[in-house]
Amino acid sequence: MGLFDKLKKKSAPINEEKKDDIQAPGWDAIENAAKRIYPNQDNPKHYATLIKWKFGGPDPLDGISVYDAEDYWHFVTYGLSELYEKESDVKEWSGYGMEFTFKLKKGCYTDEEKEIKCICGLLQQIAKITFTSGEIFNAYEYLYTGQTEGIDVRQISNITGFITIPDTKFSTLDTENGRVDFVEFIGVTNNELLALKNKELDVKALYNKLDSDVTDYNRKSVI
Repeated sequence: MGLFDKLKKKSAPINEEKKDDIQAPGWDAIENAAKRIYPNQDNPKHYATLIKWKFGGPDPLDGISVYDAEDYWHFVTYGLSELYEKESDVKEWSGYGMEFTFKLKKGCYTDEEKEIKCICGLLQQIAKITFTSGEIFNAYEYLYTGQTEGIDVRQISNITGFITIPDTKFSTLDTENGRVDFVEFIGVTNNELLALKNKELDVKALYNKLDSDVTDYNRKSVI
């Protein structure tokens, strides 16, 4: 059993409430960027934590929006950057200076809602690594735990971990609270992760081989 398998089983329940009616310039900046990309989706799927992290809740992100991109679902996190008032002393960056994104191909699972919530749980738990250890996830890195089971709900996919790239649709934002980069996670197979670990190729080379940033649970390894 690997990290992702444990995270899926322990991820807390989520609801579909949006942010409270308070000033949230960081949140608004992300939401406005999403509206420019998806202009006809004012009310995307949204999964918010039941109890906020600062009040002792298990999930660090305030929420995750999921946009319909026709062939895939586009996940965008809210919470690694400063969504509300400016709290850190670093003016250049908003919070940790990043938000996560992910693209899941449609039609490659039996229960769409379960798979969407599964990805939300994984993004929450990866964010928890940053909140608890301060680790920053940059583009062109990989996340490997040695897990061989799929990250999908049924654990039958070849996809067992992730690489990261700059999101291909969201550009870096200069918000009222500082800069925010969008780090996109792409699902990759165990063979691909082992090739990265063994330095047979780097993340950029693997990404070029994949020729897509959309995670497809049904695809075969390119290694």
